[in-house]
Amino acid sequence: MTQAPFWKHKKLHEFSSQEWESVCDGCGRCCLHKLEDTDTGKLHYTRIACKLLDLENCRCKNYPERFTFVPDCISLQHDLYNSLKWLPESCAYRRLADGKDLPEWHPLVSGEQSSVEMAGISIKHFAISEEDAGEPIAYLIDDL
Repeated sequence: MTQAPFWKHKKLHEFSSQEWESVCDGCGRCCLHKLEDTDTGKLHYTRIACKLLDLENCRCKNYPERFTFVPDCISLQHDLYNSLKWLPESCAYRRLADGKDLPEWHPLVSGEQSSVEMAGISIKHFAISEEDAGEPIAYLIDDL
């Protein structure tokens, strides 16, 4: 009898470090700068990505030391429930916290990292580094 994948029978707080990291699909959306409307609380995503995001593979260039270089980077594992509101609905952490399964394009389901890009979830083709950008408002995107 085959055991169900770990994300189907464990809660997020029960994941091992390795399981936690494997749930990240590498889309890069959480690394985009966001603007919050102070009147409505609505989040607006921009095309501007954190300076540490490698835009080719949508992974942090210095993940272990990211807080040293980007002090306001949030540790999802430690602040997940306060962080969920700004994570995109496609985010595996948010989906699992909401009781949803991983989508077919998720690498843990598809077996291929390229499925994230093929599904149009990756920011690889439209994001720009904050080091190359001007004012964030000029880079707003309507829907993500």
